Amino acid sequence: MTHDHDLVLRPTEAQISTALNPPPGRNGGDLVVETLAGLGATTVFGLPGQHALGMFDALRRSSLRYIGLRVENNAGFAADASGRITGEAAPLLLSTGPGALTSLAALQEAAAASAPILAISSQVPTAGLGGGRHGYLHELPDQAASFRGVVKSVHTVRTQSQIPSAIAAAWKSALTAPHGPVWVEIPQDVLLAETHLPVVTAMDATPDDLVPRPELTAVAADLLSRAARPAIIAGGGVVRSDAAGKLLQLAEKLDAPVVTTFGGKGAFPWEHPLSMQSWLEDRYTTDFLEDADVLLVVGSGLGELSSNYHTFKPRGRVVQIEADLGKLESNHPALGIHADARLALQALLETVRERTDPTAPERVRALLAKVENRIAAQELTLEQDVLASVRRALPADSPSFWDMTILAYWAWSAFDPRGANTMHSAQGAGGLGYGFPAALGAAAADPTRPVLAVSGDGGALYSIAELATARQYDLDVTWLIVDDGGYGILREYMTDAFGQATATELTRPDYVALAESFGVPGIRTTPETLEEDLAKALTTPGPSVVVLPAVLRMFAPTHLPVS
Repeated sequence: MTHDHDLVLRPTEAQISTALNPPPGRNGGDLVVETLAGLGATTVFGLPGQHALGMFDALRRSSLRYIGLRVENNAGFAADASGRITGEAAPLLLSTGPGALTSLAALQEAAAASAPILAISSQVPTAGLGGGRHGYLHELPDQAASFRGVVKSVHTVRTQSQIPSAIAAAWKSALTAPHGPVWVEIPQDVLLAETHLPVVTAMDATPDDLVPRPELTAVAADLLSRAARPAIIAGGGVVRSDAAGKLLQLAEKLDAPVVTTFGGKGAFPWEHPLSMQSWLEDRYTTDFLEDADVLLVVGSGLGELSSNYHTFKPRGRVVQIEADLGKLESNHPALGIHADARLALQALLETVRERTDPTAPERVRALLAKVENRIAAQELTLEQDVLASVRRALPADSPSFWDMTILAYWAWSAFDPRGANTMHSAQGAGGLGYGFPAALGAAAADPTRPVLAVSGDGGALYSIAELATARQYDLDVTWLIVDDGGYGILREYMTDAFGQATATELTRPDYVALAESFGVPGIRTTPETLEEDLAKALTTPGPSVVVLPAVLRMFAPTHLPVS
């Protein structure tokens, strides 16, 4: 008897001939790039270094497109954005020691946001692995240990024959829900040595489906069908699993209001009658969600920002669908369903009973009116006007990437992304410098649409060197820099807490002149001319910089006790 698992694909005569007579002049680095191409990669990001030269030499013999950035952390942010935009693992090629470690902040952001990155680093020669202290350049006692607490999986290669399987296993890990960054490290001598192994062809690294348990979705469907006041919190897992359409169907079938987390922006239509938009840092929204008798949380761990700084205390039943097992019921007791959001929503659609609630749209309208009135009472028209100008200038299908800056904090709550997977920020880990290099990665991954990056002047200085990258590869990114002369949000936090700010003020370079020194057009704008200047920059091919000198303020928090 023959079983399916006994069947082995037979190589063709041409494949046998190629395998027996591999082309000369290949090294271990060729096995890396051949494996990546075989897995379907087309673009790689990175920065060369002494121990990694074998990989970079092999790039010129491959069909892979290389985008080289000026700082490893920025290369990581670019790969992060590419992974978010394409849904595929973005290869990131790095060197050893300082080069590898400089990428850690970007990998932390990718882990927090579940962005698939396949980071491949060199290592010191094989003799230095395992803690042997030979004094090699860049040597660490255990380089992998520096990454083990950040990435999903770590894969250390010791021989050339291990390279294809290790990279394929890492690729599968990165793309198995929840997505995330993975780490592969290969010693310098393994990369440099000539190889006689056959050319790597197509690799099978199909990720496993994370399917919900049917008895749990049956209970969840019954709870939602019988609920009097159901509500839904949609997180980034809905966007990453391409489940926005299924979420819309379920919400309409249940007449359930929906709010999106900051990582889930675009998971639900902004102007829909059931849309509570994204006002999660608002006590009115928190009260509304606490009042739900059944709350469905999809693709969110209900962390600090999504729970209005952990002031959210649900009174009804919570059903939580989450691919990251560590986040399941980590903040609130729930009917926890460990599953990919798309597969779980499909199961609910097939089993939930339709319900009607004519009061739901009116309750949503009343909620949004209260939020609007609260903001209006704080005289923040400049901030609202600036954000509205950005929205009008940005084409509806263009992606935007936001640094950790006051305008981004406004955008988390108040910006209509006009579609799923179009608005991204560094709110997962909260590090500075994300916006511009991430936008470069998105433009490299999809050159058909202009891309917007938004930074404050503090965050801009983290990635100013990447203006050279933007120019070198002619990437269609418009960079809006809001220049307030310092770390604006920290200035507010410190003034509120201590009465005055310390270490928040920055000497201001001339960002327009700086951009032009890289050969990138720059313009200084005003709140009144921002829309026109930004729209023009976005419709002009290639990189550009728009500088807005302005001091913006945040709306008042609602999670702090009133003094």
